[in-house]
Order: sequence, then structure tokens, then C-alpha cells
Amino acid sequence: MKWIKDEEFVRGNIPMTKFNIRILTIGYLAIEDGDRFLDIGAGTGSISVEAALQGARVWAIEKEKEGIKLINLNSKKFNADMEIINGYAPECLPRIKFNKCFIGGSGGNLKDIFEYLEEHLEKDGVICGNFITLNNLTEFIRLLKEYNYGDIETQLIQTAYMDKIGLLKGQNPIYIVKGVKAND
Repeated sequence: MKWIKDEEFVRGNIPMTKFNIRILTIGYLAIEDGDRFLDIGAGTGSISVEAALQGARVWAIEKEKEGIKLINLNSKKFNADMEIINGYAPECLPRIKFNKCFIGGSGGNLKDIFEYLEEHLEKDGVICGNFITLNNLTEFIRLLKEYNYGDIETQLIQTAYMDKIGLLKGQNPIYIVKGVKAND
């Protein structure tokens, strides 16, 4: 498996999950061939592209028009087959079952997204979210507990990259949170 470096993606003014965080997130999700994967707040499509290249069937939803353009460009560039949805979650999400879900952006609708996942994320399905704010992190963990998700893991990742002259440039700290939908 060749992991895609950040500079290989077509970029714009839409946030993108960076290389190190992307790899950890795909690892937490345990993406594999045959998964049905939902990417909510897909941004540039970096997580969706990597998941599709791992063999998952992917649905990527993004509300920003620029994001949709970038997802289309990146899916074509890397020959990653996926369904791309321009709209808001959860009202524009497909009415099918998934076994893996990533939340990169919720548009303030985490509670409604969890309601959607009650019906559309399979038992033992994995959900993973990336957060930069403590408010969203706290709400996500609260919702995981409220909806009886198990195997909850939370990790804070801080990375820095060296620029051309040798200075380390810090990136936003990212909280990665994973949970597994409990059996009834």
C-alpha cells in the first residue's frame, strides 16, 4: 500500500486531514476491502480517497462547493471510485447501511448524525472523528456514551513539519476518537 503524501492531493481553501492524522484515522477505522464507508465532512476527500484505495466502497458528503470540486479532482487523480454528495448531514445522507463512518466535519449536527447512525451504522460498526475544538470533542464522547458505543479510544496528536530552511512548523493539535457500535 502506497500512502499518499499531502502535496500529491489537489488542494484549495478547504481543510484537509494531514498525512500523519490520515494514516492514524484509517488505522483506527481498520478500513479493509469490502467495507461500506461514510465520510461526513469530506473536505478535500483525502480520507475518502485513501479508504477507496484500501478497497472500501465510499460515500463522501461535503457541504462546500469548493470541497466537492476538490473531492472530484482527487478521486479522478487517484482513480478512487466513490459516491460524492453535495449537501448537509444528516439530511442528505444515503438511506443505506454502513460498517465504517468518519466524521471530519459535522456542521454543528453531531446529535442528528448520531440519530442517523442509529439506523444506518451496523452493529459492531466503527465510527471515528477528528476534532480540533474541545467542545466538539466533548460532545462526541458524550454522544458515544449516550448511544452505548464501546471500545472508545481518544488520542491527542500534535505534529510539526520541517520547512525548507529547517524550522519546525506546528500543526493544530488533533483529537482522534474512535468507538464501536454496541450489539443490542
